[in-house]
Amino acid sequence: MTGFNHEPIIHPERTVEHTKGRPNPVVCIEHLSIALPAGADRAFAVERVNFKLYPGEILCVVGESGSGKSMSANALMGLLPDTVRVAQGRILLQHVDLLKQPPEKLYDLRGNRIAMIFQEPMSALNPLMKVSAQIEEVFEAHNRLTQRERRTKALELLTEVGLPDPERAAQSYPFQLSGGQRQRVMIAMALALEPQVLIADEPTTALDVTTQAQILKLIARLQKDRNMAVMFITHDFGVVAEIADYVTVMQLGRIVESGPAEKVLYSPRHPYTKKLIAAIPALQSGAETTVAMPAVLTVEGLSKTYHTGGGLFNRQRDIHAVKDVSFSLGRGETLGIVGESGSGKSSVGRCLVRLQMPSAGRVLLCGKDMARLDGAELRAVRRRIQMIFQDPYSSLNPRQKVGRIIADGPIAYGENETEALRRAAELMEMVGLEAKSMNRFPHEFSGGQRQRIGIARALALKPEIIVADEAVSALDVSIQAQVLDLLTALKKELDLSLVFITHDLRVAAQICDRVMVMRRGEVVETGSGAAIFGAPEHPYTQSLIAAIPGRVREGEILMMRQ
Repeated sequence: MTGFNHEPIIHPERTVEHTKGRPNPVVCIEHLSIALPAGADRAFAVERVNFKLYPGEILCVVGESGSGKSMSANALMGLLPDTVRVAQGRILLQHVDLLKQPPEKLYDLRGNRIAMIFQEPMSALNPLMKVSAQIEEVFEAHNRLTQRERRTKALELLTEVGLPDPERAAQSYPFQLSGGQRQRVMIAMALALEPQVLIADEPTTALDVTTQAQILKLIARLQKDRNMAVMFITHDFGVVAEIADYVTVMQLGRIVESGPAEKVLYSPRHPYTKKLIAAIPALQSGAETTVAMPAVLTVEGLSKTYHTGGGLFNRQRDIHAVKDVSFSLGRGETLGIVGESGSGKSSVGRCLVRLQMPSAGRVLLCGKDMARLDGAELRAVRRRIQMIFQDPYSSLNPRQKVGRIIADGPIAYGENETEALRRAAELMEMVGLEAKSMNRFPHEFSGGQRQRIGIARALALKPEIIVADEAVSALDVSIQAQVLDLLTALKKELDLSLVFITHDLRVAAQICDRVMVMRRGEVVETGSGAAIFGAPEHPYTQSLIAAIPGRVREGEILMMRQ
């Protein structure tokens, strides 16, 4: 450790007195070990861990995927999968050992005394039930309130969590709400029975920076108002700096460091903690300045309008996702497209590769308008521009081995199967995976490894342009850094041009030569990475940068470097 490049920042409202006046803990996890099934990479998912949760405090549990942080939370909730078992330890909720309680007792405690906010609200909410009905169901399950009182309380909760139009939200289905709004609904459900303990499992990972900031402030306010104990699970030390009173760092099922937030952030002791902090991207352009090169892609007046509703009783509604967007991409250049959810950035990406048909405008790839091609002409040009998707697990065929998944594209274009599989093996090695793992299925790889497979598949057709749509947003910071380094190296080695779509400005700063900022379908600012992140001109860009977790004033971000 040679020193820090930037002064570490602790949010002033989150610092607490740690030495006196602390109440008794509401939860004590003592010497907890959770055994994995035979044949797993290690014997224990969690090994002899100890946590204490105090009223009015937020404990952040930090670590990469597989560190055991979510498994510890699931044990506290009584939601462990059948494939694992508690080998030893106790989980005391005010002297009641949860591990010894019958299922009906745990059912009563969940929601009543302990509640949980999940990472992906869309998968946790019932898509066939209106929001109000789902909140009312919490009261019904615990025999609380009358039907009219449940409906009134649901509306009060939706108002408390800050939904802009709670009456409309109450009568909406989850898919009709934005990601941030769905997360607020999950928080409302968790708070319905006024629990003493709230577990938040990566609740802001997939959200854009402004929505993330709003959710963090909401959780902190509700925790303070209700004097709850909060266990906040995250892999992002920027979030830790924003919200934590105490921090526990986990690696491979064990606690490697624990203490007050300012102590862990200012003076980390364990090499793993230092590694996680060092992996946080700096908000400074790390991409090299490139000499202007001939454009390989030119976009002119691109627009995309979605039409919803229409019919006998519903009037058609037009949603202008992209409005008159124009830009060019040079050979070997990385262009970042950043903005909040709903800004239109992903719609631009899908139009570029013709997964969606533009409503207006031209997408010129080497002089040919992708928007006007079809049949054999589109097929011939399409191989020159490929896409890396946000969630590789849902975009990879779970029934195919990964070698075949990578080879499928070339085979579809007429390449010999043997040659395509040989090339797939080379690509596996190129993206940092062993060629012998070609015969494994997607579920046998970690999230970061699956994203590498997605990159290999995109490279299989030897494209000139890669469109990466939120390709690292769901990854741990250290895995994220590895994938960014890989993309940078491949871009140079293969002379690729890259369109990098992201809501994470710190990530964009690391990899992008130029940045295009979008808001409500329109481009509000374009410039070099250094200009956008060093001296943003548009108020919207300034607000995005100000909302990054861990920042408390212009030009500063939590950054500790080895």
